[in-house]
Amino acid sequence: MESWYLLYCKRGQHVRAQEHLERQQVQCLVPTIALEKVVRGRRTLVDEPLFPNYMFISFDPEKIHTTTISATRGVSHFVRFGPQLAMVNPAVIDQLVNQPLPEVRDPETPHTGDSVLIIDGVFEGLQAIYTEPDGERRSHLLLNLLNQQVKQSLGNTQFQKI
Repeated sequence: MESWYLLYCKRGQHVRAQEHLERQQVQCLVPTIALEKVVRGRRTLVDEPLFPNYMFISFDPEKIHTTTISATRGVSHFVRFGPQLAMVNPAVIDQLVNQPLPEVRDPETPHTGDSVLIIDGVFEGLQAIYTEPDGERRSHLLLNLLNQQVKQSLGNTQFQKI
């Protein structure tokens, strides 16, 4: 009988595992979220897996043996509870498929009002307050210079969140 199971993939190889499993007529689900990150100094939206290295698969163990799936490229092992494979309730799968996931920000990406430390440039070593992005590669910061707040635009690679 076809059911949903939880599979653990090798690090960074869930796409490869999904391709090879789908060739074997195994239905795969890797829920993703849109994550706002700073990549190479540029703020971008990146699709990342909601559960890194985990994949939900649907198959019939009487038709496709579990060792065939475990031997698939990119697959590490099945998640088990003792000797039993971890079965996933179909209602959970329906909720993952049908419910829209919110846009999420990386916790390392500064938000308005966060304290940051300048790590490069003329103001290196000073603390500042992040105010807003200034395009894709720069951001506005509030610096405290001589007891006055000064708004300065710096590259996203020149500071980090504290």
